[in-house]
Amino acid sequence: MRNQKRFVCLVVISTLVANVGLATVFAEDWPQWRGPNRDGVWPETGIVESFSAAELDIVWRAEIGRGYSGPIVSDGRVYVMDRLTKTQMSERVLCFDAKNGRQLWSHTYDCVYRNISYPSGPRASVTLADGRAFALGTMGHLHCLDAATGRVLWMKDLGMEYQIRMPIWGIASAPLVEGGMVIVQIGGSNNACLVAFNAKTGEERWRALEDRASYSAPIIIEQASQRVLVCYTGDNVVGLDPASGKVHWKQPFPPKDFVQGIATPVFHNDMLFITSYFDGALLLKVRQDRLAVEKVWRRVGHGNETDAVQCVMSTPYLHGQHIYGIDGHGELRCLDLHTGDRIWENREAVPYAYNATVHFIRNSDRVFLFNEMGELIIAQLSPSGYREISRAKLIEPTRDQYPARRGGVVWSHPAFADRHVYARNGKELVCANLAAR
Repeated sequence: MRNQKRFVCLVVISTLVANVGLATVFAEDWPQWRGPNRDGVWPETGIVESFSAAELDIVWRAEIGRGYSGPIVSDGRVYVMDRLTKTQMSERVLCFDAKNGRQLWSHTYDCVYRNISYPSGPRASVTLADGRAFALGTMGHLHCLDAATGRVLWMKDLGMEYQIRMPIWGIASAPLVEGGMVIVQIGGSNNACLVAFNAKTGEERWRALEDRASYSAPIIIEQASQRVLVCYTGDNVVGLDPASGKVHWKQPFPPKDFVQGIATPVFHNDMLFITSYFDGALLLKVRQDRLAVEKVWRRVGHGNETDAVQCVMSTPYLHGQHIYGIDGHGELRCLDLHTGDRIWENREAVPYAYNATVHFIRNSDRVFLFNEMGELIIAQLSPSGYREISRAKLIEPTRDQYPARRGGVVWSHPAFADRHVYARNGKELVCANLAAR
């Protein structure tokens, strides 16, 4: 009996150690759009409290082509997409060693952009799951690659197969892997706004909705003890069964003029927040007693007189009873979550300009802000105001992503993994160390 108890104790301890080890591994990866859970949270510890110089020390640089696709990091490798135009019109999926920036492999495929505004390059971040890399290009080419070698496991030309009603800015929504399927928002014809494929074989599992495609990435939430796929399409905010594509609920959110929705929906304390520069801000109450939502408020302003916080590319940050976000002209605002009333505004995070962009990444009790000037900012956001702790240059802006901005921009979302930050512009991919010394 004593030996049995000792054995059980050892099993429990071993399980706990294994679970802690797994948590550590997952915490060090940034395997998809906006991090491990698509929520802009970076859970690692041992990170710098402030920067020691005006520019971050770069661990390595790697030359890449143009594009908006933000890097992702998994199993010691960094993945990003770009576009080549000098000798042939093509898109690439690139893989680098996360420690030294050495290119491990690349996969190139022909891709001619047709009727695409802002043709710099691919938009969507690669998604990593179960040793596979899922890459979705601007014209709808979907590749499943062996993450270690770059070998093509399967591929689909979704533009041809599903007669995509191509958005003016191309396909931009990052693939989502859930329950052995890869789910994409493509705006296909014949009830194929959203399509799910078997992640191993590429076989179609389901399709749903006649909606047009937006540029917003879908997320998974917990609702009424179920996992629910939430997507902001070009016409609605919808909740679906990720296993079957069955629509649980639908909240109309049609565009006034044309589809512009880019920001990812944010789920926080049973509240779902959606924002678009031209079409305003919407807060939904996610019911937990049944699969349904209720509109709490919607606020819309126009032109320079936007209401609440109407974001262009930036996904807002929700904390406690407040919403923090960058308005379409670069003004950082704090809102009361339940009313949308503005509590304060601030213009320090990024220069005031049309389409100004900041990405928010929460780490413990502070927030890292990466602005379009290529600056990384450590700050605290509270109802009392914006308190900047430190700021340093990470990467130089380039003009390819937005030629109208004379000084250039960096619109791509960075990745945070293994106490490092990874960022790209239209010329290079860089890595900087953020570990506390």
